Amino acid sequence: MKKKRNSYPVFVMIVFFFFVLLHQTDKLLIGSLQIPVSKTFNLNDLQWGLINTGALIVGTVFYPIWGFLYDRYARAKLLALASFIWGATTWLSSIVHTYPAFLATRSSTGIDDSSYPGMYSLIADYFGPKTRGKIYGLLQLAQPLGYLLGMILALMAAPLLEGKLFGLEGWRSIFLITGSLGIVMSVVIYFGIKEVPRGQSEPEFENENLEEMGQVRFNWAALKDALKKKTMWFIFLQGFAGVFPWNVIIFFFFGYLMLERGYDNTSVLLTMGPVVIILAAGYFVGGALGDWLFKRTLKGRILISCMGVILGAAFLFFALRTPVADKTTFFILMSLTALFMPFSSPNVTSTVFDITLPEVRSSAQAVEYFVENSGAALAPTIAGAIALAAHSKQFAIMTVCISAWVLCFFLYLGALFFVDGDIKSLRLQLAARAAQNKANKSAA
Repeated sequence: MKKKRNSYPVFVMIVFFFFVLLHQTDKLLIGSLQIPVSKTFNLNDLQWGLINTGALIVGTVFYPIWGFLYDRYARAKLLALASFIWGATTWLSSIVHTYPAFLATRSSTGIDDSSYPGMYSLIADYFGPKTRGKIYGLLQLAQPLGYLLGMILALMAAPLLEGKLFGLEGWRSIFLITGSLGIVMSVVIYFGIKEVPRGQSEPEFENENLEEMGQVRFNWAALKDALKKKTMWFIFLQGFAGVFPWNVIIFFFFGYLMLERGYDNTSVLLTMGPVVIILAAGYFVGGALGDWLFKRTLKGRILISCMGVILGAAFLFFALRTPVADKTTFFILMSLTALFMPFSSPNVTSTVFDITLPEVRSSAQAVEYFVENSGAALAPTIAGAIALAAHSKQFAIMTVCISAWVLCFFLYLGALFFVDGDIKSLRLQLAARAAQNKANKSAA
């Protein structure tokens, strides 16, 4: 019997959209608060970089732990736990009064930062392969919107709240608010999101009752098989390099605009607000283009990723070389950078699931993120050291971002040689599983 279509998957997507939006607001807020937080603790660029590196290191350690747990147990309940941890660790960051304590509490926020593989795995079981790029694009669209919301809170709300909430500094008050939202989201996810059988949206199982087939669970052999696929090797390598630019831009770009281009809070908001909105649109556009081209060639998602990283690198280079006085040209070039930067993100996530069995998707993506963060955890500290040595945030941003994206372009070219075969291999495995189920039914 064909599965009934209903609106519940849309509800799931909406809940997760707000989870990502609010969580990314909390996570990325720290970049917009560089100046007031640095003033409170009297930090230099290197100490500032260490704060952000700490959270990335903790997140890296927890990725394989979350991935294993998601493939073994109910993903929705674990996501609720992650949301609660988000709220609790952010609260702790708001009340400490020394740099070592803030370094420790802010680093602890990395625990929940690594909780996304379970969400993407669960979404993959609600939406089929041909639409996942758009769905992931919509969810990831919430990330830059969270960045924008965090920017508004940091630049406008924090000064207004100075001393008005329990006598706290403005940035501490903002952390109390975003931490509270984490607790609220944990309750919504715990009671509102249902677990579903792994693999239920795959076309091979369209007419199958997965409850009768039995739930598939994590097993080491399936994960080992997934990690042996050559497409995955190139995804891992590009991930290691590809997250460097994001972390450098997140944690240093506001300081660059204010201190080296002379922008005040209003100018930053008027410039970066539209840029971040364009960035958000880039996730959906990239995902939709990936879906469109994927229907025509199995290389489609990787081709769109290639286009995104090379054009993003080119436009960022010209933007940073634009004279300070030419604000209009700078804005246009940063807008173009923002459009292409996120093209690869929804397509890489979709590709991981295009070549991985349902029972190990969380673990496979967690390994991908582990490799990414192993490199990215060093990005803020490396950029801080370069900025300190060169006395230029612009030089640090350009050096790290351009070199990383050019490397990613060549790694995507390598993936193009293997992605077709790895996708076909997965489809054959799922077809064999469905055929075995039919044979078991016939024998019964």
